[in-house]
Amino acid sequence: MEDLGKVENNYGAEQITVLRGLEPVRKRPGMYIGSTDTHGLHHLISEVVDNSIDEALAGYCTEISVEINKDGSCSITDNGRGIPTGINKEEGKSAVELVLTKLHAGGKFGDGGYKISGGLHGVGLSCVNALSEWLEVEVRQNGKHFKQVYNRGVPQRDLAEIGEASDTGTKVTFMPDDEIFETTTFDYDVVRKRLRELAFLNKGIIINIADQRVDKKETFQYNGGIVEFVNELNQGKQTILKKPIFIETLSKDKTGEIEIAFQYNDGYNEVIHGYANNINTIEGGTHIEGFKKALHKVINEYGHKLKILKDDDKLSGDDVREGITAIVSVKLREPQFEGQTKTKLGNSYMQSEVANAVTNLFGTYLEENPDEARSLILRSVTAAKAREAANAARQMARRKGALESTSLPGKLADCTEKDPKLCEIYIVEGDSAGGTAKQCRDRRFQAILPLRGKILNVEKARLNHILSNEEIKAMITAFGGGVGQEFNPEKLRYDKIICMTDADVDGAHIRILLLTFFYRFMPGLIETGHVYSAMPPLYKLQKGKQIVYCYSEAEKAAKVEEMGSKGLDIQRYKGLGEMDKEQLWETTMNPEHRGLIQIQMKDAIEADKIFTILMGDAPELRRKFIEENAKLVDDLDI
Repeated sequence: MEDLGKVENNYGAEQITVLRGLEPVRKRPGMYIGSTDTHGLHHLISEVVDNSIDEALAGYCTEISVEINKDGSCSITDNGRGIPTGINKEEGKSAVELVLTKLHAGGKFGDGGYKISGGLHGVGLSCVNALSEWLEVEVRQNGKHFKQVYNRGVPQRDLAEIGEASDTGTKVTFMPDDEIFETTTFDYDVVRKRLRELAFLNKGIIINIADQRVDKKETFQYNGGIVEFVNELNQGKQTILKKPIFIETLSKDKTGEIEIAFQYNDGYNEVIHGYANNINTIEGGTHIEGFKKALHKVINEYGHKLKILKDDDKLSGDDVREGITAIVSVKLREPQFEGQTKTKLGNSYMQSEVANAVTNLFGTYLEENPDEARSLILRSVTAAKAREAANAARQMARRKGALESTSLPGKLADCTEKDPKLCEIYIVEGDSAGGTAKQCRDRRFQAILPLRGKILNVEKARLNHILSNEEIKAMITAFGGGVGQEFNPEKLRYDKIICMTDADVDGAHIRILLLTFFYRFMPGLIETGHVYSAMPPLYKLQKGKQIVYCYSEAEKAAKVEEMGSKGLDIQRYKGLGEMDKEQLWETTMNPEHRGLIQIQMKDAIEADKIFTILMGDAPELRRKFIEENAKLVDDLDI
């Protein structure tokens, strides 16, 4: 693979271009890091790590270490060239100080030291410095060890030489400012997820993570890059090809890189993740459009060539992408990001660049592997037939009124309020609990839909199959937002969809089945924050006329100690049916007292993996997952 063009080692003080100062950052931090919640907090680490990744892309860094310290601060160390320590003539200050005190001062602007750089906002070290209570920067360069300290963005002294150095690199340690952030506690799993992702996307680089608070550490290095990423995503699934197809090429002007890896599995879901300069483009963009367009073109053309498709036959894009797992990673100069969250690649030329690469290299692969090519095309033909069957089933259901909001399911006890923003629906396990819920609900805004038993496991089911399941059909009809590609959250009849199941193993299983259905066929429900889990109590503690409900073992233990065990009656609830209507209302359905857990999808890649493990066909992976996570369970009823 041709090098992207290792830049000349002329990264010095004069390459630092100053655009403007720091003051706006502390006044309006959300404009620079997106928010001041936990997402913005962790973005600080990403900004520092991105600088180290840029050094790796330029060919000068092979190892990055991130350490969450015992005091809650974070240290990021790399073995790159080190931030330039010379004096910038125009400003009269060290380049280190300029990078840390001037917004948009660095080698990424103008004719600086980097051809390609990451970072969604690109605000870098200066922004991190401005939003930190304190920050220390150390640079190892030219045989010397330098250090400078800052308090809330203000240098406490000039950059000083503190010793000798036998290597090169930069170390940044910072404490996020509690005057700025809602929380200053770093989440190991959030940091780990991003670092592991970066290791996949930048093959060969060593990335270490350590958490001194709990004595935990890991190292990530993937010499196979995104091919290993695809294999990871397909863990637990039966793959179709012998190994993932890998495409790697440079852009026409030799300044950018295109890497694509994809594999087909025997499932029915399409999983495509795009990245531009290591940024997860969750809204897609031109690189994803180019990939899909070329995939569609090549498979159709080869299907006609093999006479599997007749002259007038044409597979749809959905047909050729059924069961695909793909990573599309591009690196380019001056990426343009669009969309609501600025995570959609907008560079128009990248569509044709990716499309041409896939058309040429995937076409060659099919020519050289005719057996696999035939299997892929026949699979797509099967998908097309299933899609036609699903459309027929949907149309039939509509003709019968089974999926129309004007003909709601008979077991639904609907609410009288017509404004969806004020309405909520409880999905209840069984007719008994459903009957109790119907009696105690506030019929003005609370609807009840009882389900009979466990719904279909949709993890490996096509839409035409699920549309024949009565319980699923009842939910689709009641919700009103449609299903599959036609799902539209704006048409929902309820703002909250609440899963209310028993607090035992069967209840947990039913809840996972429901969430699997929502995730696979109505992902917008979860993405837009409409799905909740009810929290029925686990215990009822009664001493005389005093009644207390407890929702965890820890809460029960504390209350028993508080109330005293003498004369205390403890009732363990195993099912909703054990509560009368007053108890169910007061503990679980009354908005003034109840607790609800909102189901959120913080990490789509991890969510897909977990649903595959829990509901797929690999018991050994499910057993491993349970063993690794058993210690996280507070209350287990078996």
